[in-house]
Amino acid sequence: MKLIIAGRPNTGKSTIFNVLTKSRDSLVHDRPGVTRDIVSGTFDVGDLTVQLSDTAGLESGTTDIGKIATDMSLSAVRDADAILFVVDGKDGLVPADTDWARVVRRENKGAPVLLLVNKTEGKKLGDLSEFYKLGMGDPVRIAAEHKIGFDEIYEFINRNRKQEAGNPSIQCPVSGLHRNSPLRISIMGQPNVGKSTLVNYILGDVRVIVKDEPGITRDTIRINTNFMGRPITIVDTAGLRKKANITDDVETLSALKSLDAIGKTDIVILVVDATRDIENQAMGIAGRIYDAGKILIVALNKWDLVSEEDREYKLLKLKKQFNKSFHQIISPIILPISAERGTGVRNLMKRTFALYDISETSHATSYINRTLEKLLIARQPPMSRLKRPMKIKFAAQTGRRPMRITINTGGASDIPESYTRYLKKGIAKALNWEALPIVIDYKTQDNPYES
Repeated sequence: MKLIIAGRPNTGKSTIFNVLTKSRDSLVHDRPGVTRDIVSGTFDVGDLTVQLSDTAGLESGTTDIGKIATDMSLSAVRDADAILFVVDGKDGLVPADTDWARVVRRENKGAPVLLLVNKTEGKKLGDLSEFYKLGMGDPVRIAAEHKIGFDEIYEFINRNRKQEAGNPSIQCPVSGLHRNSPLRISIMGQPNVGKSTLVNYILGDVRVIVKDEPGITRDTIRINTNFMGRPITIVDTAGLRKKANITDDVETLSALKSLDAIGKTDIVILVVDATRDIENQAMGIAGRIYDAGKILIVALNKWDLVSEEDREYKLLKLKKQFNKSFHQIISPIILPISAERGTGVRNLMKRTFALYDISETSHATSYINRTLEKLLIARQPPMSRLKRPMKIKFAAQTGRRPMRITINTGGASDIPESYTRYLKKGIAKALNWEALPIVIDYKTQDNPYES
């Protein structure tokens, strides 16, 4: 079932979304108009999976962004199986509610509508009588901030439930993915580098607002789709700027949600602007991704605007920056694309799928130890500070994303970082992990005869 939350700005739609999906995916703030894009999530009512969308507040478009956001919201309304129309109980009935109720009924005449009067803490039932004028049936009292009144929503869903056929993995909640669930791909980067343009191209539809100015995307947007026959969840995040440049608390919340998305994703595509020098901020984002053990692919966007004679230099410079800055990676994947034209996007996604599939593999301990033995023969470990031999006994794969190898040692165990880098590079090459973050842990075995 596709359920849409609609209404004018600042009526509490995003809070309702977060309560139903048991998430913080939709940005909540007292300021009206914070939500701009369609924020999607899922929740279960019995054996039914509900696909829920939080829309931007419906408003008469006084700005380009306001008009685009409203048009996208109305498009979502037209596609809905059922609608939650939200009004503000503190404000009472206002002309904008009447106008938009008429528009919503016109855009989707067949969808059942539940009228939710939010922020009704302390109000009596008789105070809601004016909302009958909207022609949406009995108004339902709700206090989203205090999670009051949600039983009526679940009953409404059960009355109007539609069992949907399709791929069950796509219908799974984003927070509870199983092995056959969509691959979670986060799109990250600084403001105005083309993240939303890339997302829209992958989706084959305008689902997030694109405008040539920074700070348009505020929410972290999760959208389930298929690309090249593979189910994926695309996560579009707000642009990340330096802390010193952030003076707005809404942007602060957006940035925190973007960084939080790193821990909830499988693989990250970092979009950078090929027409500009790569800033420290972009490298800082890459560092956070690697530190979290996530797979990273760099999309060098707007490649069509770079002159032919500058292209090779830019690619080499960026690869050198990554090799110099990050010890977790042997060979970063940096791919030129044009999100606006679609050039290179299929190759980008193909490499994304391939890297994830490699990260899913587990290698036999016997193969890892044969690889380690060859590396030890080629270059023996150095002597310890006490001039004692360093004994490396055996190794095993103990984790994925980051790819983790635990090496059991005996005797002196103060193995220098230079030798660890040598082992990491050799193991990565043998296991095809060169583009994946790798961690080597050492485990010292205790001597059972030591008193």
